[in-house]
Amino acid sequence: MSDPDTSGLTRRGLIVTGLAAGLTAGGKAALAAEDTAGAGGRVASPVLRRNISAFRAEPWQDHFKTLRNGVILADTNARMVQFWSEDESVYKLYPSSVPLTDQLTRRGFTSVIRKVKGPSWAPTPAMKIRNPEWPDFVGPGPDNPLGTHALYLSWQYYRVHGTNDTRKIGRRSSNGCIGLYNEHIAELFALAKVGTQVKLI
Repeated sequence: MSDPDTSGLTRRGLIVTGLAAGLTAGGKAALAAEDTAGAGGRVASPVLRRNISAFRAEPWQDHFKTLRNGVILADTNARMVQFWSEDESVYKLYPSSVPLTDQLTRRGFTSVIRKVKGPSWAPTPAMKIRNPEWPDFVGPGPDNPLGTHALYLSWQYYRVHGTNDTRKIGRRSSNGCIGLYNEHIAELFALAKVGTQVKLI
């Protein structure tokens, strides 16, 4: 689903374009867009802020001792995920969803312990307390909140996964996991391995 705007860009296109622009400008540029008024071509003000306010690329050396097995850095403030391969031949950056609150956010080091294509989902006990109306189980498919692929982390209940609700990307919208567009998690899934190092900051 795209934001209404007369520029013809989708929300996803705006995020990705902004990512590239932000990195080109040293990673400090804020993502913002202006809506154009209809017939007169006048530019409306004020500037409308989108889901993601700013990106800053983090060097892997500030967070990991080595790139053994590849590394994933999930930045919950910038709402992005970075990946470096072990030999540094591959670098990827993806916009992400992040936990709704600081209480749901776990930070620190973990690793990928399992990879699942077509994951099933069940709410955690804490989720069921907060949302008793949620189903007890959702199998793979378009209604699954984990999307098409999931990287299970050594922390119980934590995943880097896809989403079938693309409105969540760039927002505080999860119960603790890191969410990516399905096409991005499919790419990261192919690059990561069991043993890939992960850090949430």
